[in-house]
Amino acid sequence: MTTVERETEIDADPQEVWDVLTAVDAYEEWNPLVTSADGSIEADEQLRIHLEPPGGRSVSLRARVKIVEPAGRLVWIGRYFLPNLLDTRHEFIIEPATDGVRFLQRGTFVGVLVPVFLSKEAMGDGFEELNAALGRRVEAEN
Repeated sequence: MTTVERETEIDADPQEVWDVLTAVDAYEEWNPLVTSADGSIEADEQLRIHLEPPGGRSVSLRARVKIVEPAGRLVWIGRYFLPNLLDTRHEFIIEPATDGVRFLQRGTFVGVLVPVFLSKEAMGDGFEELNAALGRRVEAEN
């Protein structure tokens, strides 16, 4: 099991961050890590996502939305083809902070293909890039 976690602060309110994060059809416009996503952010809905970590191997996954707490928390469970090849639990947490919000992104990866498809360093860099791009996108829209 490999866990990667990165956080940042964004000068916005939680709803503004949530609105950009959950507009998956616009990911290709701003998101450097999850370069495309199809589906809707509703509990038990399926997403098709494509990840391109910097310096790592790109991978497409099917994911099931598990937790939707508007303006607070989003969790999806992803799978590469069959169970235990490459499974991921991806969590986004939005919390009020002194000057905006604290945005935390956490990914937990398990399976026999984790060493092949996942560089912890590359995924960490990807999380940082996503967090920064999310902040820029939210702040630009306000």
